[in-house]
Amino acid sequence: MRTFSKTARARAGAVAAVMCLTLAGCADDSSSNKRNSALEAAKGDIVRIMVGGLDKVIYMPAVLTQRLGYFQEEGVTVDLLSEPAGVQATTALVAGEVQGVVGFYDHTLDLQVKGKQVESVVQLAQTPGEVEIVSKKAAGDLASPKDFKGKKLGVTGLGSSTDFLTKYLAVKNGVKVSDFTPVAVGAGQTFVSALQQGSIDGGMTTDPTVAQVLAKGAGKVLVDMRTPEGSRAALGGLYPASSLYMNTSWVNSNKDVVQKLANAFVKTLTWMSEHTPEEIAAKMPEDYAKGGKDLYIEAIKNTLPMFTKDGVMPEDGPKTVHEVLKSFNPALKDAKVDLEKTYTTEFVKKAG
Repeated sequence: MRTFSKTARARAGAVAAVMCLTLAGCADDSSSNKRNSALEAAKGDIVRIMVGGLDKVIYMPAVLTQRLGYFQEEGVTVDLLSEPAGVQATTALVAGEVQGVVGFYDHTLDLQVKGKQVESVVQLAQTPGEVEIVSKKAAGDLASPKDFKGKKLGVTGLGSSTDFLTKYLAVKNGVKVSDFTPVAVGAGQTFVSALQQGSIDGGMTTDPTVAQVLAKGAGKVLVDMRTPEGSRAALGGLYPASSLYMNTSWVNSNKDVVQKLANAFVKTLTWMSEHTPEEIAAKMPEDYAKGGKDLYIEAIKNTLPMFTKDGVMPEDGPKTVHEVLKSFNPALKDAKVDLEKTYTTEFVKKAG
């Protein structure tokens, strides 16, 4: 498995961008192989998929599919790339740097009103898997989203899904989006440090970052959207989040490749539903367990309820996402969104 860093892509240019760094022993890092990989990708023989954080548990199916060998079984070569926030991954897709993104489904609605037709082809999750954390220091006067006013709240990136969800929680609880300050702090250690240093009063993040914050005693859970019950309580319904989404034009022109990708991802989702957190953790790169193996297993256990077992979009999910987004986004509130064009079940229903 190979990953790209943002810096490397900027330095190397369009073709050299597909030269990858070795991740957990899953790729040959010789210069000649990197050059060959770059040439193959330039010719379209490699499917490049950008992930909004490879080590995030909410996007675990992407790396797991690679580790289980399911892409290879389907006869498709996939390069997994990483960006710290989903909004940056979306930008890469629109720019044509990648063929797909493993990120939040809600970006497909946002892009449609901007004139870009993108669709989810595999729905990996039925809930966001996100958690609003409040710092230990700020916990006294930040007991619920009703207290967001005047606070500095961490998000992975401005315009990201964590930004969207934070704004919704505010508006739903009577706080204007202009009454608090969103701060782009990424995830992982940058989020933890911002929380500990007081750069943010709270913020939205995912596992394994959640598990690390709680283990350090640096904060506590304010809103938990990792389970269907938590999603319904916070957002009014199931909120399909992590997905494989792609430009509709590319999907229509490469249906055989998309079917192979769908087959591989559905195999992984089925495998996940039949194995324990310990068994899943054992398949993942060791360096993903930054807080320790036991903590990583706990993070997987707490996040597993978010995933679908078949890649199919939850029936009322798109409507919930639309209701959430238009509550704070004027562009979506006043525009007509054709939800049926934001996802397809054509490929996952043929998988198996």
